[in-house]
Amino acid sequence: MPGVEHVISKGVLLAIVLAPLLGALLAGLFRKQVGRVGAQSCTILGVAVSFVLSAWVLWQLVGQGAPPFNENVYSWFDVGGVHANVGFMVDKLSAMMMVVVTFVSLLVHVYTIGYMADDPGYQRFFSYISLFTFSMLMLVMSNNFLQLFFGWEAVGLVSYLLIGFWFKRPTAIFANLKAFLVNRVGDFGFLLGIAGVLYWLGTLDYGVAFANAPTIAGLTVPIFTGHEWSVPTVICLCLFVGAMGKSAQVPLHVWLPDSMEGPTPISALIHAATMVTAGIFMVARMSPLFELSQTALNFILFIGATTAFWTGLIGIVQNDIKRVVAYSTLSQLGYMTVALGVSAYSAAVYHLMTHAFFKALLFLAAGSVIIGMHHEQDMRKMGGLRTRMPITFWTSLIGTLALVGTPFFAGFYSKDTIIEAAAEHAHEAHDWVATYGYWSVLLGAFVTALYSFRLMYLTFAGKPRWDAGAAHGEHSHADVTDAAHVASDDPHHAHDEVAHHDDHGHGHGHEPHESPWVVTIPLILLAIPSAIIGFLTVGPMLFGTDMLGHAKQLPFFLGSIDVAPARDVIGKLAEEFHGPFLYALHGFAGPTFWLALAGFLVATVFYWWKPELHGRAREFFSLPVRILQDKYGMDALWIDGFAGGGIRLGKVSRVVDEKVIDGAVVNGSVRLVDIVAGVLRVSQSGYLYHYAFAMILGLIAMLGMLMWWSP
Repeated sequence: MPGVEHVISKGVLLAIVLAPLLGALLAGLFRKQVGRVGAQSCTILGVAVSFVLSAWVLWQLVGQGAPPFNENVYSWFDVGGVHANVGFMVDKLSAMMMVVVTFVSLLVHVYTIGYMADDPGYQRFFSYISLFTFSMLMLVMSNNFLQLFFGWEAVGLVSYLLIGFWFKRPTAIFANLKAFLVNRVGDFGFLLGIAGVLYWLGTLDYGVAFANAPTIAGLTVPIFTGHEWSVPTVICLCLFVGAMGKSAQVPLHVWLPDSMEGPTPISALIHAATMVTAGIFMVARMSPLFELSQTALNFILFIGATTAFWTGLIGIVQNDIKRVVAYSTLSQLGYMTVALGVSAYSAAVYHLMTHAFFKALLFLAAGSVIIGMHHEQDMRKMGGLRTRMPITFWTSLIGTLALVGTPFFAGFYSKDTIIEAAAEHAHEAHDWVATYGYWSVLLGAFVTALYSFRLMYLTFAGKPRWDAGAAHGEHSHADVTDAAHVASDDPHHAHDEVAHHDDHGHGHGHEPHESPWVVTIPLILLAIPSAIIGFLTVGPMLFGTDMLGHAKQLPFFLGSIDVAPARDVIGKLAEEFHGPFLYALHGFAGPTFWLALAGFLVATVFYWWKPELHGRAREFFSLPVRILQDKYGMDALWIDGFAGGGIRLGKVSRVVDEKVIDGAVVNGSVRLVDIVAGVLRVSQSGYLYHYAFAMILGLIAMLGMLMWWSP
């Protein structure tokens, strides 16, 4: 309305954060009183309130021109001049994250009604996922580093509870401990980075820290003797180590595939909209600091490129349907990190947004398949589900087309922009890191298409491999070849499968079927943005134009993301942007599309048209396949090296404590005192002439020494 000032109120923001927390407390602390229906109702209502209010906040910022909100709610503590507050910074960046988090979380909550219907921990699960949403909202809405760290750790804690939700399964306990320990490594670096901000900038407040960031540009600190390091580089590298843990970047990525031990709804929530995107969001939010260090940006680019390509290759040899999607998440997080490394922060968070929709769709679709297959997760025991589960098939196909970057689908606009930004950076930088980054994300398009369509063919196409006939030998050559590798691919698979069946009370012997509406409705609602949201938003959010790419307007992330003019690759790409339609048409002529098409064709030949070729190729490339199945030895490095080394160190410490400290020092001292006391006790006879005789002997000894040493 004209003349009305649109202002975001503190009360609305508090309601957004506290509504999921209230639902989590009601479902978790009053399970018997509220019952199953009450637990699902209060948590879904709380997240729905957060989503509606978050959408309203975003509309106020984008459509009504409301100013960003940056205020403290209350003072936490004030010690030695250090002020710690609980407050909110809500601009377009955080508002976009709030909408994505609450929308995906809301659909996951609804989906959970169907997926967890038979689980005895039904209410506990709803409490956990609602608490997860609260933690993520605290993280993205914070206006200071301490509150950011609170949300950071709270997300990690709840993920530990959710990954190990089926706590009677040893593999689930192993997985949540693995996630917890690996993230502690990253969080240690993150905490050092926050300490660096406080030490050199003297504040924990975002606004003050970013405003004062240029003052530390020329400062150095001696990390090693004789070697001076740039202060911004030290701070940014430490902060990014935290992002490596949360956003699963090599080598701190090993926890993410194992997080599949948790129920499928939490897999979607962790991988799509919450925990793993926290690191990407954090680096984008800290862009004023990261722009001060080219060294840090190069390191980010290298790590992201390594993650994008090499972890994607592992997805090609996975047979658990959820693990294929998990390795896809690792690869796509690498794409986002590459974008951060080339200063294309807006492209990174834009891919974060589009990826949230189609990756949540793919995870929930995988869960729908698991329900329809009575909790079977091995794709080699599926096939022919297209006609049995049509809604799941078509929504999965939409998610797959978005993931591989098919022009006009959501993933194309974000993913192709990252590849173009990497190419522009490589053209300008002329160094090996930039070149490596570009080729990694470019070749990653082939890998993504290969494992994505492999999943589609093994799951939905071909002859059924789940019926009685299949059980008696009607497998294709490729199926038989794959079956020979069941034990070698995943030694825990058979055990996990039995445990999973026990948890849900299902087994084999039932025909696959389409999932109930509480499962399929979220799939449809996620498929819609997976198909169209890129076309509708790429102009306004990335290139500073209207929806059709015509009229220029202020950049969407202006004031939220700072980029040095010399590094503004997105600004240079914007000069060639002429609308989403022409952008997609141009994509058909680019190398990314043709590499993705090649991946699709290879998958089509090997897994549908000539499946016997897959068996031959697998035998010919047996060594690379084995390396990929072993995940480059990274699991062994962490389990046997890091965790195992800690156990071995503990055993050595126990021996040292028992034999050296307790044995030699403590007990040895006692024995020595006892011996000395025994000797002295004998010498103290109580007779005067004994003492006189001892004094005479001592005097003679002293005189002898004087005569011996005198010249």
